[in-house]
Amino acid sequence: MPWDLKDYPSSFKNMDPLLKKKAIEIANALVSEDYPEDKAIPIAISQAKKWLGEATDTEKAAFKKEADPEKTDKHSGKKINTDLLDNDVLVYYQENRWHVQTKQAEKAADSFDTKEQAMKRAKEIAGNKESKVIAYKKDEKPTS
Repeated sequence: MPWDLKDYPSSFKNMDPLLKKKAIEIANALVSEDYPEDKAIPIAISQAKKWLGEATDTEKAAFKKEADPEKTDKHSGKKINTDLLDNDVLVYYQENRWHVQTKQAEKAADSFDTKEQAMKRAKEIAGNKESKVIAYKKDEKPTS
């Protein structure tokens, strides 16, 4: 079920208006790609918080001026591999960076300078998916 600023998940109720708008936009996109609602909502919240924390004032102002999300908005229609939704999240070192990647995904979701940063992000992703984090030492290679 898509959402808008008048009808949204109860977990969005007390959010800052800009955060709520972004979370609804992300959740609607995820649901349109066949994510189950119970997975899409926490992922959308996490990603919206990340966006809000990293966006510049200019980006925030531009997003605020964009049209509000509508239940009838069209998204890419690209279907995701829902088989990855329950997969564990890997943290590994490669090419001088710590990478965070869902097991069996094509590529890493993020990369960081430190293992601590990567672990924090991996725990966030795994928590949203109710999966676990598998961390490797600097000299270990993950298995797919």
